[in-house]
Amino acid sequence: MELLYILLIGAIAGWLAGQIWKGGGFGLLWNIIIGIVGSFVGGWLLNKLGISINLGGPTISLIITSVIGAVVILFVAGLFKKR
Repeated sequence: MELLYILLIGAIAGWLAGQIWKGGGFGLLWNIIIGIVGSFVGGWLLNKLGISINLGGPTISLIITSVIGAVVILFVAGLFKKR
């Protein structure tokens, strides 16, 4: 059940990151996949930077963390996409 929760939050985060990122990212399916991976990347990155997001509740904090990670991934992927 926890894995399903993580996948759902990642999918929401990927969609949001695609809306935030210029050009809409890489399409809905890839943005969802990037969001799922971004949830792990965002957690790792914020942990390394010593940043803790505590807004509203654990679900909101997880979505924000996941969106941050997904935007970072979209940024890096965009660097390679343009070449």
